[in-house]
Amino acid sequence: MEGKSNIEDLDARLQILEKRVYGERGGKINKPVKCADALARINTALANTANKRERVKILHKKIEDLMKYLDPQFTDYMAMPDCMKLELILAEEDFLRSQAVLLEQVHNLQPLLDSSHIKAVPELSTKVRRLAQIHIKQQDQNEELSGDVKRLLDEYNKTMLLMSKQFVMWDETLRKLEPKPAQQVE
Repeated sequence: MEGKSNIEDLDARLQILEKRVYGERGGKINKPVKCADALARINTALANTANKRERVKILHKKIEDLMKYLDPQFTDYMAMPDCMKLELILAEEDFLRSQAVLLEQVHNLQPLLDSSHIKAVPELSTKVRRLAQIHIKQQDQNEELSGDVKRLLDEYNKTMLLMSKQFVMWDETLRKLEPKPAQQVE
């Protein structure tokens, strides 16, 4: 029930929209309107009218001139005399020469840029990314192993220190327990 009313609502909205677009067509409700054909006829009629009338041709020419005058670069062109343009070029002469040298270098190095090695970069970049990930993983493992080695060395040093102290204590105990040799008389 609800689906049927939604379809009816959509149909009513479509009818209103068609009425706004096409207007009232009287008894031609079932006849489809071919907009593309109508627009093509109108365009042809306007083109024929424009070609027949000399004034329209002149207006088209003036529109082109107007577009040229409205271009922002045209005002710069008109406002700056040739001598000022020459001064600007001469002021930037060093910069322009350096840019020309750089462009020549790029032109001379162009065959290198077109080499198979450069063209293989996308393929090799995936391999480099994979190797970089492996390298990062190995660095993490290296840091972990370095920490383990440091911890083990600390334990070893503590053990050796304790053993050294124990040996010193035993040595002192043995010295105390050994008989003392008689002192030599002179």
